[in-house]
Amino acid sequence: MDIVYSKQAAKSLERMDAATRQRVRQGIEGIPNGDIKPLQGYSDGRQRLRIGKYRIVFNYVTVDGKTALYIMAIDSRGDIYK
Repeated sequence: MDIVYSKQAAKSLERMDAATRQRVRQGIEGIPNGDIKPLQGYSDGRQRLRIGKYRIVFNYVTVDGKTALYIMAIDSRGDIYK
C-alpha cells in the first residue's frame, strides 16, 4: 500500500530527531497494527495511531484506482487535536 504524506505531516517528520523519526515511520508502516482508534466527529474515516507521546492522524484515500494511506498530521498528544 502506498503512503502519502500531507505537507504538514512531512514537515513534522523532518523536525524530529533520527530515533523518533524511525520509530514513527515503523509505526506508520505497521498500520493496521498498533494502538489505532477512530476519531469522533469526522465522517471521512479519520483514525489516529498512538506512538508514545506522538499521534498520527490518517485515513485511507483512493489515488489512481488504488487505496493509499494518507497521513494527515503528526504531532504530540497535546497539540494534534487543536
